[in-house]
Amino acid sequence: MKKTVKQLCATDYASFPDSASRRREIQAKIRRLHRLSNRGLWGLALFILMAIGGQQNFAFIPPIPDHIRALLGPSPPVKLISIALAVYSFSALILILSRMMSGSATYRGWSHLGYLAAFFAFYYYAQALEQNFWAIFAAGITILSLEYYQIWTHCSEMIRKEKALLNSLGSPPPSSKS
Repeated sequence: MKKTVKQLCATDYASFPDSASRRREIQAKIRRLHRLSNRGLWGLALFILMAIGGQQNFAFIPPIPDHIRALLGPSPPVKLISIALAVYSFSALILILSRMMSGSATYRGWSHLGYLAAFFAFYYYAQALEQNFWAIFAAGITILSLEYYQIWTHCSEMIRKEKALLNSLGSPPPSSKS
């Protein structure tokens, strides 16, 4: 079972019998927090890969056949897609900033990747991706960068606290290796 950031931060060190096991658990927690803080970079990397495909108008995907287009129906008007992108972007920014102010330990970048992929798909289906690529790119980079910054600052603060706790335990006893 994967632990959330909140679960990682809620370790009860009083339950450990000696300082050596406390020290090991704190060091393991610091390593987990380092890995967790890089989660946003993976989201940004995936978005950039998606954007590279979008910038090339997804040339590696075959065009949508006419019988599939007839089955799906006409695309929404490009203006409505653009309005939806603007509403989504402002809503996402407000939610991210409110989580930053509350000190929340959640990362929502994966859902944002899904929404941004949907906007790429809608513009692609409307055959208006080339004209609207930079709008999606700017929204995606802004949203995912703020998500990354939010989780990175939270993890950095927790790492700082864990290192202070580690320092308060004093130096480890000398090893009996000969």
